[in-house]
Amino acid sequence: MPITTLAIKIYNQSEIKFAEDFLKLKLKGLRVKTQICGTTPNNWVQASISGEDENIALRYISEEVGICPNTVEEIKKFSRLKGYVASINKNEILIDIGVSPPEMKARADLQHLQAQLVDGRKIALKKIAELYGLCESLPLIIKALSVNEKENSIEAALSETQINMYRKWIKSLLDRLIVIGATRGEITLGLKVTRCMRDVVEIEPLGLFENALTCKLGTNAVGLIPKLGKQFPDAILAIFSPKRIIGFLGENQIL
Repeated sequence: MPITTLAIKIYNQSEIKFAEDFLKLKLKGLRVKTQICGTTPNNWVQASISGEDENIALRYISEEVGICPNTVEEIKKFSRLKGYVASINKNEILIDIGVSPPEMKARADLQHLQAQLVDGRKIALKKIAELYGLCESLPLIIKALSVNEKENSIEAALSETQINMYRKWIKSLLDRLIVIGATRGEITLGLKVTRCMRDVVEIEPLGLFENALTCKLGTNAVGLIPKLGKQFPDAILAIFSPKRIIGFLGENQIL
């Protein structure tokens, strides 16, 4: 039975059951048998999907969730890929796209990120990451700029989909608190327990276990961290603040 690597990462083993229930719910009504088979060494969820409607199910999951390429050979120039930030270095962001071998990462270099996010200014990657809430395990939609099959390397940049999301976020002028490592249901419960529901107008999914909390006008995301941080001690929290971005770059020079 063929195994498919889904563009979903887990942060602990208890989340496998949640991923399986999510997959079955998404494919409800289709004549397929689904089963989570485990995870890759980099914690990507692997599943088997088989049955009469297998091709339909795989196309749907590819569009709704994303499916990782098996090898570098499957990736073509300008391919759109979903990945997770593996590390942020001085001159590049390494992005895990679930391809084999596990240590192979796509690279988004500083020059491309400067051109896409800060109007081409020579700003340090650390500062860019701070402005845009870029952090380890953050899901990103990227596009391949070049693929070197012999060296197993991929040069990448942020996709137009990713840039458009940031444009939308900046235009809203609303802070967002990015929560990595918790489901939407867990976050909703955490907001109720901490009495922060009124401070959040939307929970926007970035992935199955990654969400962006849109703060109401006048609420700063940084103010939610002490409260929600206690509810999710193992989660990664990051801030996206349009006002901070506009204040740093100037209103006429953002995206």
